[in-house]
Amino acid sequence: MSRAVTIAEAFCHILFRIISEILMRMLEEQCLFPLPEPQDLFQASQMKFEDFQKDLRKLKKDLKACEVEAGKVYQVSSKEHMQPFKENMEQFIIQAKIDQEAEENSLTETHKCFLETTAYFFMKPKLGEKEVSPNAFFSIWHEFSSDFKDFWKKENKLLLQERVKEAEEVCRQKKGKSLYKIKPRHDSGIKAKISMKT
Repeated sequence: MSRAVTIAEAFCHILFRIISEILMRMLEEQCLFPLPEPQDLFQASQMKFEDFQKDLRKLKKDLKACEVEAGKVYQVSSKEHMQPFKENMEQFIIQAKIDQEAEENSLTETHKCFLETTAYFFMKPKLGEKEVSPNAFFSIWHEFSSDFKDFWKKENKLLLQERVKEAEEVCRQKKGKSLYKIKPRHDSGIKAKISMKT
């Protein structure tokens, strides 16, 4: 009878472990961090609107140079060798101008939204600067998000431990009220018959 009880206890222990692992995975999936990741905020703090504006001006200049070079190729090429180069190049330049203008508009709108956000939080530019920089704004949020994430992880860990303890208690209660009665195994078969004869 003692062997049957130990098997039942081992089975209950294994079952408990499996259930607690599943429960922990489910809770971790449900508990997604509600703020932007600290690393993302750090990266945002490193950007500068001036750098993006400078890159877009260079892109516009390069596109104009590309258009001039394509024009030179059109002039020196014979009509029979002009296509499909001219058609493809014209389509490329038209699409590139559209994309470049869209990027400029997007940057302008993003800059405007950023300034509105800093005004909403009553942030003032540093002395000597005309507006709040992304570094000044996002550095504060990076620190907040980092601290909040540490606290959030600790709280989630405590919550998971609480749920595991509850599951352990339920398992202990179920163990006390066993639904099945395990009978000891009686040996039968050839090996048992041979050992009985000897």
